[in-house]
Amino acid sequence: MIGVISAMQEEIQALLHELQQVSTTVKGMRTYHTGILFNKKVVLVFSRWGKVASAATTTQLINDFDVKEIIFTGVAGAIHPKLNIGDIVIGKNLYQHDLNAFPFFEKFEIPILKKKFLETNDSAKLLEASNLFLATYHQYITLEDAQLFDIVTPKLVYGDIASGDQFISSLKKIKKLNKILPSAVCVEMEGAAVAQVCFEYDIPFSIIRVISDKANDNATIDFPKFANSIASKYALGILKNYFS
Repeated sequence: MIGVISAMQEEIQALLHELQQVSTTVKGMRTYHTGILFNKKVVLVFSRWGKVASAATTTQLINDFDVKEIIFTGVAGAIHPKLNIGDIVIGKNLYQHDLNAFPFFEKFEIPILKKKFLETNDSAKLLEASNLFLATYHQYITLEDAQLFDIVTPKLVYGDIASGDQFISSLKKIKKLNKILPSAVCVEMEGAAVAQVCFEYDIPFSIIRVISDKANDNATIDFPKFANSIASKYALGILKNYFS
């Protein structure tokens, strides 16, 4: 079984609409939807925002649903100048940008694990699936929705992601992140926590992030609208290709 997690219900809504033979289980204030998606047995769940919420959800998912792989999907803010709204980031290495146990450990180092970042699973197939999605983009995203969010020619990037329990919405914070984590291309609030749990349980982990804003003073879009009409349909298209 494959586990698919998002931080918001809207980010997996399109997947839930396609899920067949559905059964639900409520645990820890989360609803886990199991069923068949594009001929694969899956369990879908939204974790809520933040590292604690996503780590708790991931642990429950692994222990109770016997998943063999976990994919996180959702939105992120760009901190690389060449990223635009609607671009896709497939995560490579995941950092907790707000983790600092110095002087006992180096900045970003996870105590005991002795790792500053967590690597994702081999992403070649997910990258291929994303490229196939972009080639059929308007089968999933209407021109009206693309224009609403100024999405013109979305592209795919394979890069590092920074996670932390704060919403980044200022140029000052972006510059700080660029300085301390120059390889990170986007920022969000869950990925590195999910990656750490998957690492500790030896579960393959991948992450899809759709750029919803540029994490600056203009980061004021309608996130539920973007998540539902854009991000969830990206997940639908990419995972349809990935599972086939």
